[in-house]
Amino acid sequence: MHLVKAIKGFTRVAAVAASVLYAGAAFAQTTVVVGYQQIVGPFVSAIADGSFDKALKEAGYTVDWRQFSSGGDISTALASGNVPVGVLGSTGTAAAATRGVDLQLFWILDNIGKSEALVARNGSGIEKPEDLKGKKVGVPFVSTSHFHLLVGLEKVWKVDPREVNILNMKPPQIVAAWQRGDIDAAYVWPPALSEILKSGKVISDSEVIGKASVPTFDGIVVDKKFAADNPKFMAAFAKVLADAYAGYKEKGASWTADSPEVQGIVKMIGGKPEDVVEALKLLVFPTVQEQASDAWLGGGVKGGAVRALTESAKFLVEQKQIDAALPDYSGFVNAEFATAAAK
Repeated sequence: MHLVKAIKGFTRVAAVAASVLYAGAAFAQTTVVVGYQQIVGPFVSAIADGSFDKALKEAGYTVDWRQFSSGGDISTALASGNVPVGVLGSTGTAAAATRGVDLQLFWILDNIGKSEALVARNGSGIEKPEDLKGKKVGVPFVSTSHFHLLVGLEKVWKVDPREVNILNMKPPQIVAAWQRGDIDAAYVWPPALSEILKSGKVISDSEVIGKASVPTFDGIVVDKKFAADNPKFMAAFAKVLADAYAGYKEKGASWTADSPEVQGIVKMIGGKPEDVVEALKLLVFPTVQEQASDAWLGGGVKGGAVRALTESAKFLVEQKQIDAALPDYSGFVNAEFATAAAK
């Protein structure tokens, strides 16, 4: 009997000790702020279903997920040091790198293609891109949409951007201005794109403009020092991405408005499930093997991502968004995390 009491007593002590150790471990968890945008895809789905939180907790981290309404806001947060990991488009990445943000692009979220489009509002009198002269066009500045709008005007349609009233608006502002009738056209991505298409039509898109110039993409960047100091975080983060993208390649075509993955995306960024399903079809999501290849993160100066950043920077200089482009952007692209996750 005394032995049983002793065992019970020991068990209680062990349980208390274990709880203290667990609390200490939980307290020791490093909190990392990760910024994301209203961009559909496996990345956001993996945030919603807890895949990132589970894997990163095991690595000793908790994540404070923060949604930003534009790449410019994330770029500012990265520069301030408040957000070490965030989502930026290719244009925003080029701008931030040129302005001295010590970042590395380590994952391609998507090849944008048709998912960013120039839409004319019904009744605006715009039937083709050349009709934009004298019209009000909303677009988030220093975004991939902004880049392709300017490229389209100057390089493809031969329209002087100064003849177009281009307004700097975040996606939610575009939707509000559209509904009030304050703007004639907009260049933006879902879910804002899905909303304005209800009373507008596509005049052009980033697949068309990309083929005539350079493609644009959305990516995830990390503060270079943070990545070096937190290898466990980076390995776990990249592995979740690799698994999520493999899962989408296998089953993404069968996702419907009722799928938990789509419901999760809606929970994180808003919009309607059916619009998310349509938006997913407009994007291309590179697998982890494609991520690490020369088509995207690999290949040094000849790699797809570096070439896109280089061309984006050149155009930003032409548009006086930055003073001068850097001679080499390969130091801002890192394929090692995708390469490791592919093994």
